[in-house]
This record gives sequence, structure tokens and C-alpha cells, in this order.
Amino acid sequence: MHENGNDGGPRVEPGGAPAGDRPAGGMDQPEFLALERELTMLLRRARANQTEMAREVHPDLESAAYGLLVRLGECGGQRATELAAYIGVGKATMSRQLRALEELGLIAREPDPHDGRAWLVTLTAEGQDRVRRVRQARRARYAGRLADWNPREVAELARLLHELNRGMEK
Repeated sequence: MHENGNDGGPRVEPGGAPAGDRPAGGMDQPEFLALERELTMLLRRARANQTEMAREVHPDLESAAYGLLVRLGECGGQRATELAAYIGVGKATMSRQLRALEELGLIAREPDPHDGRAWLVTLTAEGQDRVRRVRQARRARYAGRLADWNPREVAELARLLHELNRGMEK
């Protein structure tokens, strides 16, 4: 028996099709099956981590609102419509989330200096401090879990994830 386990016959890939008989770029290729499996696990863990991080920012913070705080921390003041478009939610959902964040003292609304009719949503000093502490702790956890990785590998993973995210926007 050969090391691929098929007695020297045509190499068969997962899914039963001989290796040369699959259409190029087909979704049943083992690399896409592996990608699906690994992304599913990553996303499941990310959702759990986001819930945990939201509670670290504030015990009453919804996990979905954590991403808004991170965005505001990275990009500064933004209009509610910009935030809704970035997160991918409707105006009513965004209004509800912003109202809750305002009640928790994590964000404030201030007039847009470029358009007096509009408002910008910004992090309060308390919001900035809480988000900064949680993000630092998260990066420390990443550094600990990936301590045996070469820094170039970490950079390559970040680059590939960036490319994946860009591709998913299309």
C-alpha cells in the first residue's frame, strides 16, 4: 500500500473525487473545507471573546456595541450614519445602541464642526480609558498565546487576515 493509502490508484481527495477531476477553484477542495472549518472556529471564539471584552468595559454593555467603541477609539468622532454603515446595521439599531452607550457614560454627542446640523459621536474620557484598558489586555493575551510564534509569522497572519477582510467586503 502506498503512503496515500490508495494502493497506487488515482489520488482521491476528501469528497471522493479523484484529484485531477475537480474543477479548479471548486468549493469542495480540501483547502476551502479547511478554511471553512478554521474560520467557523475563529468566529465562534471571537464572538465569545467580544462578549467577555464588552463586559470588561462595562457589565451592562451589549457585546454588539463593543465594536462601536473600538471604531470610535480608532477613528475619532463619527456620525451615527457612518457608524451604522461600518457596522452594517440600520438606523434604528444604531440609535438604540448609541442611546445605551450614552446612558453608560461611554460616548457623547457633539455638534459636527463641518455641518452644524449634524452630530458626531465621540468616546468620553471614561469610554476612552475603559476601551484602552480592555484592548491592551486583549493584545497581552494574544502576545502570550502566540509567544512561540516568530514575529514575522504574526505579521503575516495579520496581513492575510487583512486581505481576507478586504475580500469579504466585495
